[in-house]
Amino acid sequence: MRRVLVVDDEENIRLVLSTLLGKHGYEVKTAASGEEALEVIGTFDPDVVLTDVRMPKLGGLDLVDRLTQAGSLATVIVMSAYGSVDLALEAMKRGAYDYVGKPFKPDEIVLALRKAEEREVLRRENRALRTQMTEQYTEFSDIVSKSPKMATIFRTIDKVADYKTTVLITGESGVGKELVARALHARGVRKNGPFVAINCGAIPENLLESELFGHRKGAFTDAHADRRGLFEEASGGTLFLDEIGELPLSLQVKLLRVLQEEVVRRLGDTKDVKVDVRIVAATHRDLAEEAKAGRFREDLYYRINVLSLIIPPLRERREDVPILLEHFMVKQNAKLGTDVRGFSSEAKKVLLEYGWPGNVRELENTVERAMVLAEGPILGDNELPERMKAALDPVRQKLESGELSIKKTVATVEAILIRRALEKTKGNRTRAAEVLEISHRALLYKMKDYNIRDL
Repeated sequence: MRRVLVVDDEENIRLVLSTLLGKHGYEVKTAASGEEALEVIGTFDPDVVLTDVRMPKLGGLDLVDRLTQAGSLATVIVMSAYGSVDLALEAMKRGAYDYVGKPFKPDEIVLALRKAEEREVLRRENRALRTQMTEQYTEFSDIVSKSPKMATIFRTIDKVADYKTTVLITGESGVGKELVARALHARGVRKNGPFVAINCGAIPENLLESELFGHRKGAFTDAHADRRGLFEEASGGTLFLDEIGELPLSLQVKLLRVLQEEVVRRLGDTKDVKVDVRIVAATHRDLAEEAKAGRFREDLYYRINVLSLIIPPLRERREDVPILLEHFMVKQNAKLGTDVRGFSSEAKKVLLEYGWPGNVRELENTVERAMVLAEGPILGDNELPERMKAALDPVRQKLESGELSIKKTVATVEAILIRRALEKTKGNRTRAAEVLEISHRALLYKMKDYNIRDL
């Protein structure tokens, strides 16, 4: 990424930048206006367009718009004098990557280009990821994964989808248990029948029996008409009993009867109704332990646990995180009408290293939140929740790990401070040593010990 187009109506600015960037190994072309820039781009194909905001006729904002409309892959950096910073920020909202204030220092321009190079590397990685995704991941009934553990589950689903066998899906909250249940339904002979879902822990006990089995008019105070229950609604299809571990013991007996005899009796009725339902249940609880403790009927546990599918948490299939990020980015772009194209290297680091205790649900919510807050096409770590970044803080990790060595903990802190000082001073080690209040020699020794390179 070494081709730069400088666009400015001031000849001396074009000359200064051409000389400066040429010394740093960049291939430079110049244009005195936005119109001329569009002509040059047609033959030069720059990696970066460095443009002034205020120019006669086609200004920097319009140039950014024209490049975006043309689908240009060039990274745009705008230059703005004091008083036109608002215009520069507006240009960034329209798709520019960064801005540099006028008058500028040579180092500022070079640093901005280096950042742009890092961004281009990121964009290439994102494009490669999309290509890799289409070749290597599996999309299985709205579930995307490249995890071997999930591949095993997919194969099992295909084997049992056509059978009426009761399936128990277990896993932590947010792993996608309902998606797995829907996959069982969609890939079997019942796919044209209804898929009915109920969360057994979300409905009060006095209403749950009526919800499941239905009622006759007058069965209780508010029963103003006959009503079919969910078992009847799901007849010919699948009934998904989510969080079945929350089902009251009194209803567990009635559920067992339905599973054994395939009939239901509405509240207030004297006749049974035949139902043809495939039951898929899910829970985050250990039902075997619940049965031992007397909180779940043992006979019902064995009846619903004919086939068990254990969905691994996201931390045990980290290879799925990148493709899920891409999947949800595309999904939310369509939903929100946004045009987010990727994640910054800082954001990716946080997202890939985070433990995801809320699993896939937390990841999707995080992506949506970041895209709503985003101010440009690349999501940065500023759009991520502070708790996620705090969880990856090396000092916090060291303290929470139970580490008692003062030497090791202090070394972690020193390395962080040295890197921050070097960033602040743009790699000037003498100035960094002053900021750190240590000698230049001590800084060099510590940089060697902590394997810190110059910026």
